[in-house]
Amino acid sequence: MSPDYEKLLNEYRKLWNNRKLEEDHNAEMILKEAISRELKDENSHPRVRKTIYEKFYLAVKRITQSDLDETSKNALIQMHINECECLK
Repeated sequence: MSPDYEKLLNEYRKLWNNRKLEEDHNAEMILKEAISRELKDENSHPRVRKTIYEKFYLAVKRITQSDLDETSKNALIQMHINECECLK
């Protein structure tokens, strides 16, 4: 069963409401790119960037402490795991 990327993208926007995300027709690609940028800490100044592992921990913590339903939480965490593994 493949995830509903439109729903996950909307859930992601709830957690990171100040993130500028591209308005495109492919929700999966937008979401993966946003997670990748987040893990690489590209939204921060280069001198204060954190490691991928620190950003992964903070993202998972933010997701688990959110009010999202458990299915969305699990799907977003799994996407973060997948992106983190691709960035190693």
